[in-house]
Amino acid sequence: MNSIKNSRTQNVELINEHIPNVKLLFIDDEGNKIGIISKAEAMRYAEEKDLDLVVVSPNSKPMVAKLMDYSKYRYEQQKKLREAKKNQKTVELKEIKLRPTIDKHDFDTKVKHGLRFLEKGNKIKISVYYRGRMITHKEAGKEVVDRFISALGDNIHIETRPKMEGRSLIAIVAPEEKK
Repeated sequence: MNSIKNSRTQNVELINEHIPNVKLLFIDDEGNKIGIISKAEAMRYAEEKDLDLVVVSPNSKPMVAKLMDYSKYRYEQQKKLREAKKNQKTVELKEIKLRPTIDKHDFDTKVKHGLRFLEKGNKIKISVYYRGRMITHKEAGKEVVDRFISALGDNIHIETRPKMEGRSLIAIVAPEEKK
């Protein structure tokens, strides 16, 4: 009984000889439910049809085994995974660094960069770094961040409000999700 539990908990494919010697709910290659038979009898069916015996539901009682071409089955599973991976979208976190004393033209350039990042679906981390005695005027940096967020427009979602982390003020914004 322990060998059955061990084989179920491990991430090993249960095919042909790797299947424990138990009764199986057997399904043939055409999808017809044959019934509960022994592993030896199921293996005879598999050898006659020159196919593999694969456990498709190891946690059920009794285990469900099916006749199939295992290499073709694995290829189709990998193909589905590749397709799902291709369709998945990754969101990057882009950082825009500002200073409390930033000039108007530099500010406008950073806003354009931010809008471009948002159009691509990326999140933006807005950082205002304080150098030297600038840290005593935290409100100047807060004003810059607020101005930057309002310049990005209404199609954004503020994930993290501006807050101090060490000698920098940080906020994170993301593009508004489309419904």
